[in-house]
Amino acid sequence: MTIRHKLGAFIILMAAALALNAPAGLAQGPQGPPPDMTIDAATRAAVIDSAIKNLNEAYVFPEVAKKMEQALRERVANKEYDSVTSARAFADKLTTDLQAVSHDKHLRVRYSREVIAERQNAEEPTAEEIEQFKTILRQTNYGFEKIERLPGNVGYLDLRGFNPAEFAAETGAAAMSFLANTDALIIDLRRNGGGDPAMVAFLTSYLFGAEPQRPLL
Repeated sequence: MTIRHKLGAFIILMAAALALNAPAGLAQGPQGPPPDMTIDAATRAAVIDSAIKNLNEAYVFPEVAKKMEQALRERVANKEYDSVTSARAFADKLTTDLQAVSHDKHLRVRYSREVIAERQNAEEPTAEEIEQFKTILRQTNYGFEKIERLPGNVGYLDLRGFNPAEFAAETGAAAMSFLANTDALIIDLRRNGGGDPAMVAFLTSYLFGAEPQRPLL
């Protein structure tokens, strides 16, 4: 799987996300989620139109995309979004509403305080897009939300996603090394959105192989 394919869904959703102009000096920092923003009716309308356009052009099931469009337009007509002024809350609300129709947990709207440049090449991500992707992965600790040793020497790993192995393998190795001396292991995938098969293979190699295998890139 190439970086182009791994970034595909991410870029599509980010194009439909709240990519708003940030005032000078308020760009997203290297740690933690981006600061929230206050949005108005015009911004909400622009984001919804962009989301609908991207869904109709790129979603894998065109008939489901049309159903999501209808659901969003009905919610707009019912003024369900009129009181939402938080950019982050709006992204979360749109995600919930889209998933209610699609039942697709991979489909999300994410808020970015920084402007996300439109892609000029539909096949290959730009260097800037790759850096944005890497920044978001780093800010979410590559999906490794919580690691601890519970009473009885039971390891616990709250893993929120199988992010691309070429970026996440180092953090994964550190997590599995921390858990190596436990007598049992709980891997919590209840809020895991899936992801890269190479990362799945890398992590499971700690459980089933004699030696952990570095991912083939």
